[in-house]
Amino acid sequence: MHVRAAGAVLWRPSPSGPAAGGGAVDVAAVEVAAVEVAVVHRPRYDDWSLPKGKLDKRETVHAAAVREVAEETGFAAVLGRHLTRVEYTVPEGSKTVDYFAARAANAADEFVPNDEVDLLRWLPVDEAAALLTYPHDRVVLERFTDAPAATTTVLLVRHAHAGRKREWPGPDEQRPLSPTGLRQVDALTRLLPLFGPDRVVSVPKLRCTATVAPLAAALGVPVESAPELSESAHGEHGGGAAAVLRIAAAGGTPVICSQGGVIPDVVAELTGAADAHARKGSVWVLSFAGDRIVSADYIPAI
Repeated sequence: MHVRAAGAVLWRPSPSGPAAGGGAVDVAAVEVAAVEVAVVHRPRYDDWSLPKGKLDKRETVHAAAVREVAEETGFAAVLGRHLTRVEYTVPEGSKTVDYFAARAANAADEFVPNDEVDLLRWLPVDEAAALLTYPHDRVVLERFTDAPAATTTVLLVRHAHAGRKREWPGPDEQRPLSPTGLRQVDALTRLLPLFGPDRVVSVPKLRCTATVAPLAAALGVPVESAPELSESAHGEHGGGAAAVLRIAAAGGTPVICSQGGVIPDVVAELTGAADAHARKGSVWVLSFAGDRIVSADYIPAI
C-alpha cells in the first residue's frame, strides 16, 4: 500500500529579528537566519517532526499541507514554494510526503495542545534540525535554506478549457468556458487561496477573465487587465517575461491568467527550462527573491 501525505516547514519572523520593534516588515525580504520554524512533538510516536499528515480522499497535496498544519499546530499556513518530496517505508508499505515552505499567518497566537501534538517549539533552523528525530525531515530543512524564507509568489495560470476555437461562431475574445472549464475554475478557486493571493491580473479575453473572476470576487479585488500578456501581443512584441517581472515587482501575491502561447515562453525565459508547458487550467507557482527566480513549480489542472 502506498500512502500520500503533505506537510510544511512552517515559519515566522524571529521575535528578536526585524519584527521585534513592532514596525512593518517586508516578509519577502526575510532571510532564513531571521526566522523560526515550528517543530512538533507527537506523543503517540514520541518523536519531533515537521507538521504533516495523510491526504484525505480526492484532496490535493496543497490543501492537505494547509489542513494538516492547522490541525497539528493551530496555525494558518500560507503556502510558498514546494521544497521537496521524500519517500520512506512505513508499516502500511511506502509513503511519500510533499513539503512546502509556509508562512504562519497568525504567528502571534499561542500553541494549544491537541490530540495529535502536545508540544510545539519555534526554533532557529539549526536548532530545529538538531531536535528533529528523522533524517528526512532534516533534508527538508536543508531545502528550506536554499532560498530566503519568504519569497514573492506569482501564480501564473493558463485559462481553463474553452472548447474548440473553430466551433465557436463569435469573436475569439468572447469564447466562453466549456463545462470542463467551469469545473477547472472551481478547482482553481479552491487551490489558489492557499497561497494567499491579493491581486488578480488577466488577459482581456473572456476565457481568461472568467477563469479568475470567481477568485477575484472571493478576494474582493478587481480583475486587472494585462493585454501585453496576450498571445497576439507576445507574438508581435515579446516581453511576456518582462511583464511578469513588473507585476511581481509591485509586491503582494499576484495571480496572472494568460494563454498557452505565452506561459511556456515566460517560464522558459525566467528559468532556462527547455520543456516548459502549460495545459489549460494549470498553474505555475513562481517564487522570486527580488528579481531572481528561486523556484518554479508546475501544478497540472485538477
